[in-house]
Amino acid sequence: MPTLTSAQAEGLEVFRRGKVRDTFQLPDGTLLMVATDRISAFDVVLPTPIPDKGRVLTQMSRWWFAHTDDIVRNHLIADDELPGGVPEDWADRTMHVQRATRIDIECVVRGFISGSGWKEYRESGTLAGEPMPAGLLESSRLPAPRFTPAMKKDDGHDVNISRQQLAAISGRELAEELESVSLRLFDRATARCEAAGIYLADTKFEFGFVAGKLTLIDEVFTPDSSRFWEISEWREGQAVTSFDKQFVRDYLETLKWDKTPPGPALPDDVVQGTGARYREAARRICGIELT
Repeated sequence: MPTLTSAQAEGLEVFRRGKVRDTFQLPDGTLLMVATDRISAFDVVLPTPIPDKGRVLTQMSRWWFAHTDDIVRNHLIADDELPGGVPEDWADRTMHVQRATRIDIECVVRGFISGSGWKEYRESGTLAGEPMPAGLLESSRLPAPRFTPAMKKDDGHDVNISRQQLAAISGRELAEELESVSLRLFDRATARCEAAGIYLADTKFEFGFVAGKLTLIDEVFTPDSSRFWEISEWREGQAVTSFDKQFVRDYLETLKWDKTPPGPALPDDVVQGTGARYREAARRICGIELT
């Protein structure tokens, strides 16, 4: 399949171009989300695409939307026909979705302590501003999954907030619903992943309102939104290799790059290694074989 770095189609009105997805507004007000093969790191879109990345993100999201709609409704419109003017080879990387009023909160759930959560705990003994038990190590499994929200910032890093701050921003009823639904989704995916020999270390969700009802939007349980670990490689007290773009971040950390645009090109071995991790996640977790 050809690599796609920018989605262009005659007659389609651009709604938004993000770091990875190009979204178009259709005449009936619904949206067509096209996952490109762009990859970003440290909030910078890199010049080198990852073949099949957009197909993995789309196929995994579609699979998970279908397998979680008993927990919460989602924005996916179940149809198989591409709008006129859309190239046929976009079929595996597009989702026709309802337009939602987005809630500007990243709903993060952590089953293990890693990344920014580990940094906060190491510095202050807290996670999302709340005290945690002493003695946790990097990559420790938490006593129970924790909901750790963040304020979305489209033009920079999201800002971690406490559950109390979320309630003050969104109202207590919505804050409690976001937490409850996020934890139920996380539990569902944890069981699936662990049956495949993979730990779901953490993930993030986006929600919005469609016709006044809470709706899961964007993507769900992909290597771009989740940290997946091979169970056999997990060691408490150590960083764990992920089925995601951490492979790219680790390479970039070896360079003398100030993490501002333009980003550096990626060598072939990093491109191939990253693509292999994405495809392996799709195969192991969802049973999806890309051809």
